[in-house]
Amino acid sequence: MEHAVATLKKGEGRLLKAGGMWVFDNEIESVMGSFAQGDVVLIRDFDGYPLGKGFINTASKITIRLLTRDEHKTIDDAFFKDRVRDAWNYRRLTVDTGCCRLIFGEADFLPGFVADKFSDIIVVQSLALGIDRWKKVITDALREVLAEDGIVIRGIYERSDAKVRLQEGMELYKGFIGDPFPTKVLIEENGVRYEVDVEDGQKTGFFLDQKYNRLAIRKMCAGKKVLDCFTHTGSFALNAAAAGAAQVLAVDASETAILQAQKNAVLNDVTDRVSFLCEDVFELLPRLQEEGETFDVVILDPPAFTKSRNSVKKAVKGYREINYRAMKLVKDGGFLATCSCSHFMTEDLFEKTILQAASGARRRLRQVEKRTQSPDHPVLWAADESYYLKFYIFQVLQER
Repeated sequence: MEHAVATLKKGEGRLLKAGGMWVFDNEIESVMGSFAQGDVVLIRDFDGYPLGKGFINTASKITIRLLTRDEHKTIDDAFFKDRVRDAWNYRRLTVDTGCCRLIFGEADFLPGFVADKFSDIIVVQSLALGIDRWKKVITDALREVLAEDGIVIRGIYERSDAKVRLQEGMELYKGFIGDPFPTKVLIEENGVRYEVDVEDGQKTGFFLDQKYNRLAIRKMCAGKKVLDCFTHTGSFALNAAAAGAAQVLAVDASETAILQAQKNAVLNDVTDRVSFLCEDVFELLPRLQEEGETFDVVILDPPAFTKSRNSVKKAVKGYREINYRAMKLVKDGGFLATCSCSHFMTEDLFEKTILQAASGARRRLRQVEKRTQSPDHPVLWAADESYYLKFYIFQVLQER
């Protein structure tokens, strides 16, 4: 099959050549040959040097998403099945696969495609036009590859309702791929049970990327009083309770999330120790401070305060405020777990922001652990978009 050829401008394509997966609209000199949006094109440097093959979509600022650096590779059903098998084999070796992310877009060399496994259900997101055409091939491959290991998938649900699709010129969509099934799914992670709403929950229904960070907070929660902010469906709070916390207060502004979190507390028989509050964390923390409340452990797992470079300054202010307030609520010698899930909030900037909060609160921080996303959300070096979660545990000390 003849492919159109996209030629880069002289001096452009630096990210791609350094190991990245994207070519932006302003890096392309010309596209020779006929193509439809979402087709595979050959990528050449200004001097004709081959750089690989990728999907093209001129409606998107990310105009080409790399599939392979081998321009002789055939992009067909077998190509995608091999990629799916590679992704599964990696996870079998690195994580508990009862519930895990099976495919993490560019980091699994399947740009714009996400698949999460919740027990025997798979939830997929197709976020780029080129990969969308291969959705059925990929989902069929997921069923087949897992079946080879004796794992029968009961159903697949598509959650392609993320706004990023609009930037690709695509409509938002969600629905079953194949036969319908009950969309409330029971899962177990770290020995904690949850009901996951794959149809109406946030993103794919549950945040799997914090799996081992939830385990990491357990050792400091036994017998303690814990505050879990932005609890969503209760995952950090329930891990604290599973570790033997004496008392846990879990807070979220979403009534839907709190109702689901309460159900999850019942599933784990911890309603006597975990209470839930539907309130804005930014308003609650100063009030708790005024009331003289203190906690042994405070956990901050906020949503991404920034999803673009333009709003980073505002995000810094938000992160600084909640970390300052949280440190004020931690007893001397207690612990703070804090994170940012925004790719645009870099590690350096986040650390600087936390330090500013500590300075304002007149607290010293002793780092216990510095962590990132679970290995089923692999960080592909040189593809910076794959690294987004920064997670820290600190001991919080008053000035000595």
